[in-house]
Amino acid sequence: MADIKVGNNYQNINQLVGNRSINNVNTANRNAGITPIGADFGTLLKEQLDKNSGIDKNRGLQFSKHAQERVVQRGIELTPELMEELNDAVKKADAKGAKDVVIFDSMNAFIVNVPNKTVVTTMSGSEMRDNVFTNIDGAVIL
Repeated sequence: MADIKVGNNYQNINQLVGNRSINNVNTANRNAGITPIGADFGTLLKEQLDKNSGIDKNRGLQFSKHAQERVVQRGIELTPELMEELNDAVKKADAKGAKDVVIFDSMNAFIVNVPNKTVVTTMSGSEMRDNVFTNIDGAVIL
């Protein structure tokens, strides 16, 4: 570390702060998987979705920013099992040549762009009633 003159008494930053962590995030918390306060919510959600998918990020289902917001607003729980079912549904739709599909589970609907493997939006059960799905060329029921 380069020596700097801070005031008249210190030659480097270590003399000023001692062994304390400068950014107040101790390494035990960082190693335990605790995210520092102030992390972007979208980043945290994406990390959780990636973790729950259990597959390679480059091949797994992604959620658009809009879909991420809807998941939170509608209180949809994305369990590892649901993520696996959604990924399997997208693979089936892709095998049939579908481009845009709606995937229904017992309580929710997920609108997915198959070529991009991206969830475009989500709906809870109550929002599906009397709703018309347009620009969809396939449906998968879980």
